[in-house]
Amino acid sequence: MTEMAERAVSVSAPDPHVEIRMTALHATRGANYWSRRPVTRLDITTGAYEDLSSAHVPGVTAALVAAMPGLVEHRCSIGERGGFITRLRRGTYAPHIIEHVALELQSLIGHDVGYGRTRGGDVHGEYTIVFEHVSDGVGVRAAALALDVVQRAFSGTLDSVEPVLAELRALAALPVSVPAPAQVLCGITGGAVRAETRAELRRRGIGAEDDLVVDVAPAYILQAGLPYGHSDTAIILDDEPNDVPERYRDPERASRLVSVLADAVVDGGVVIAPASAWDVQDRARDAGCRVAVFAPDATITARDKKVACAAAWVEDGSIVIEHGDALVDGGALIPDVSPVAQVAAALCTFGLDELRPNASAPGLVTHG
Repeated sequence: MTEMAERAVSVSAPDPHVEIRMTALHATRGANYWSRRPVTRLDITTGAYEDLSSAHVPGVTAALVAAMPGLVEHRCSIGERGGFITRLRRGTYAPHIIEHVALELQSLIGHDVGYGRTRGGDVHGEYTIVFEHVSDGVGVRAAALALDVVQRAFSGTLDSVEPVLAELRALAALPVSVPAPAQVLCGITGGAVRAETRAELRRRGIGAEDDLVVDVAPAYILQAGLPYGHSDTAIILDDEPNDVPERYRDPERASRLVSVLADAVVDGGVVIAPASAWDVQDRARDAGCRVAVFAPDATITARDKKVACAAAWVEDGSIVIEHGDALVDGGALIPDVSPVAQVAAALCTFGLDELRPNASAPGLVTHG
């Protein structure tokens, strides 16, 4: 969808309550694909409103601004006060408007939120809207109510948002739901061999008592964000998620998705990643992590080793770990167990013992 020229074009608008429909709605708590902050995600289809903007339907901008004068503070992509209203007058579309309305509804009840994004889906006319929330209960309801407000603006029936705000204030007053675990020992993600890697960690004595090793499927990260706040270390087995929609499997989005684990690693903590996954490694370093790399064979290069705090690979049937000038025996490969799982687990065990000497080991949890 592209922004229109500065002129309104009157059309007979179809019923927005029929055309603009919600297809999915959920909240995330921890770091997620879109942000390190908790966000609410709303998926919609736009129907006939795929090509109908706020400039096509007279009265939309006036109704929204009258009901929510605070929209003038939304700078939007224009980058200045009143930027979003300028976009409304020139012509912007329902998904983008819903994003801003959801943020403004929360602001009107005193929640300090500002981050939002709207992106197209796999199919023409499908959109994903994400926006920041303080309370996940308020965020989810704000999404549904923002959809209703925008539908009423396009249908010419929007007069006030006061009943909406009363409902959101009541939700905001409820007790906060139980948070996810604050700290875990290690998070694991990737499109393959997560279960084998967990088993290898357990065999090596990691994840047996109180601290948690959390296996998080990429689809879970995409839908709900991380189920914990912080981890001592993380294992990213690959950047090829196979359980997510096609658009999240392209290289840039895939590496961004699995690298969400790095966002929760404590400052100076270690992210273990494939030696070939340079984008994942860069994202981990940008998050303030040290990076240890691995390869399931002897293809690891001098360059790979040079930029890593530790490296592991397989040579003559055994796992070799290099840290500084020292070479450490990581043990012989076990037949019929994924070499990727074994090398990653060996490097993680070494990292917990040597790179983070005060860390301990214990418990396993699966998400997705």
